[in-house]
Amino acid sequence: MSEKVRADKHVKLFIPGPTEVRPEVLDAQADWMIGHRMPECTALIGRIRPKLAKVFLTEKRVLLNAATGTGFMEAAIRNVANGKVLNCVNGAFSDRWREITAACGRENEVLEAEWGQPILPEAVAERLAQGGFDAITVAHNETSTGVTNPIEAIAQVVRQAPNGENIMILVDAVSSMAGVAIPFDDWDLDVLLTSSQKAFALPAGLTFAAVSDRAMEKAKTVPARGWYFDFLVLEKYLLKNQTPATTAVSLLYALDKQLDDMMAEGMENRWARHLAMRDRTIEWAESRGLTLFAPEGYRSPTVTCISNDKNYDISALNAFLRERGMIISNGYGALKGKNFRIAHMGDLQMEDMEALFAAIDEFLAQ
Repeated sequence: MSEKVRADKHVKLFIPGPTEVRPEVLDAQADWMIGHRMPECTALIGRIRPKLAKVFLTEKRVLLNAATGTGFMEAAIRNVANGKVLNCVNGAFSDRWREITAACGRENEVLEAEWGQPILPEAVAERLAQGGFDAITVAHNETSTGVTNPIEAIAQVVRQAPNGENIMILVDAVSSMAGVAIPFDDWDLDVLLTSSQKAFALPAGLTFAAVSDRAMEKAKTVPARGWYFDFLVLEKYLLKNQTPATTAVSLLYALDKQLDDMMAEGMENRWARHLAMRDRTIEWAESRGLTLFAPEGYRSPTVTCISNDKNYDISALNAFLRERGMIISNGYGALKGKNFRIAHMGDLQMEDMEALFAAIDEFLAQ
């Protein structure tokens, strides 16, 4: 694609995924195709693995596959949930895990919080005290509401519950991983999954999951895990720096490039940049007399959900922003028109946010 055509078609994405991808990352995909069993591909995955581990803050395996995060959500259920699952639901994407659990034929109970509110560890502890649970699912960052759930505290109460040392803690970090520190090992999680098209600032099509030794041992006891997403099969090939089936080689080139750039920025700096953009977005919204959908203390570092208190025409706002090469997100599902979402994730910088706020202010001043 020529630079002119690419520039003419470009709309900068301030939506919670897929996110803005830098031209040099897009260009990395254009390297020569290689076979997935060739030594060049083995070397590529070998370069990627230790860098992924640094993002996940783990010394355990980080599995990768060609799919979006939903694929590894299903994989987590199929591999390590062989009994009753507690699905923690406080938005659209945590509810997706409830749907997946039921679709995989697993017994489940639902712990629900109102959209816009967090899942609290006290509620988790109360439900788990009943006993009989095999796994718990929770979204770290609920994309539909801009709420971050307190995973560290939730994990602590899980381990203190009856049989808690054997309850699988399954965490969806699709819209937060690479935008905030989530210490997989220190928090004693079992599956922590994400995908490429959010805070990694990559094209969609890859999914990653840190998986504990506990979870791998559990998988050995679970029948009918499938094949494409079987953790045991994936690890068998990962140990050879391979994937079981043909992988998305071009996306791996982009991932390798992006991980190099993330390492150069420094993960601490990257996380701090996300928090600074989050705080500036909140400051801008509140200075315009708007309120935040998520309560203080639980506001996402990667996407801010703003209540549409003044009944702005979000479609008209986005039409205005498109003319200036930008776009934000309307509310999700039942929240459409009732709030709007501004993402500040991936490779966006503070100057990008300031340009967006100036454009929105221009629209509001009409």
